[in-house]
Amino acid sequence: MNSLSANPYRRSLLTTAATLGIAPWLLSACAQTASAPLSVTAQPVSAKRRLGPLEVFPIGLGVQWHPGRTPQGVTDLYSSSTTRQGGIALIRHAADNGVNFFDTAEVYGPFMSEELLGEALQGSRRDRAIISTKFGFPVDQATGRRLGGVNSRPEYIRQAVEGQLRRLRTDRIDLLYQHRVDPQVPIEDVVGTIKDLMRQGKVLHYGLSEPGLQTVRRAHREHPVAAIQNEYSMLYRGPEAQVLPLCEELGIGFVPWSPLGMGFLAGTVSANSRFEQPDFRASVPRFAPDVLPANMALANLVKTWAARKNVTPAQLSLAWLTAQKPWIVPIPGTTNVAHLEENIAAASVVFSAAELKELNAAVAAIPIQGARLSPAVLSATGVEAPPKR
Repeated sequence: MNSLSANPYRRSLLTTAATLGIAPWLLSACAQTASAPLSVTAQPVSAKRRLGPLEVFPIGLGVQWHPGRTPQGVTDLYSSSTTRQGGIALIRHAADNGVNFFDTAEVYGPFMSEELLGEALQGSRRDRAIISTKFGFPVDQATGRRLGGVNSRPEYIRQAVEGQLRRLRTDRIDLLYQHRVDPQVPIEDVVGTIKDLMRQGKVLHYGLSEPGLQTVRRAHREHPVAAIQNEYSMLYRGPEAQVLPLCEELGIGFVPWSPLGMGFLAGTVSANSRFEQPDFRASVPRFAPDVLPANMALANLVKTWAARKNVTPAQLSLAWLTAQKPWIVPIPGTTNVAHLEENIAAASVVFSAAELKELNAAVAAIPIQGARLSPAVLSATGVEAPPKR
């Protein structure tokens, strides 16, 4: 008899999965080390949530991949890797197991991530998928060379979207983000260009990433903003002060990038971890050797609560995000199928009101040392677009 059938709790879990019509691993993955019942939702974990005008699975997939060291190699920003075919298979696995929200950008690769996502989602998978991508960090459309700075001039937006449609092998982009606000281009001109693309059927909805608050209001007056994408996790709670209230006021969905704190909240970082380029964390102040030991207090809190809830640290962290508001949809990225399945299973984790209050208070009591991004990257966040003349 194998360990699964010998464990009464896990047998019960599989029975629940069958009753709800859920793939068994969705629930059993939450309980790989569990010894007591996991809190799961009363509804199937495939239940969708609203992201502005969109309806999506509670956990999306971030596709932020770049060329690896070999011709077929693929790597992410945190030194995890796979192959091109491995990445395509992972995306298809996500789509076949309920995930319908996929996030990427032209600058990821550049172009590679859009190309792999487009190949993976051909056929019926494309009909079920909501694809979001971003423009704004300019890339030479012929060579794929990054041009530096930001560019949201109308002519560049149109050029970028044509390339994105081609790489994604689709006739429409479901959600098009301005990757960062361009301080030289009025947001009214940006939204006006996107509205033209909407009239052509090439773009269905649009959003903004790391924008200034007044820019959001101005954009929303031109045409409703579907979603804001900012960094947000237990490691960085900045959006709670002003961005989330603004989203709630205007009916805008919110997509946290780096929902696992660049691996920190998934339990993959220790006080002795050291990062070197090209790992993105090498330039992030909160991962510096002089502050990382102090910041581990949060990682230890997450591990304690994960044990208490009989889930993994990653699942706890993703569930915490979705518990904050019903219109929040995190987009964890991974190159690993097991981690993908783990992340998807976070959709079944719930907190009681008392648990959430206790956890929020515990997280707030831990000061995080070091900025969330390097000065150069941070300077592009919260930017306000210039006024329309």
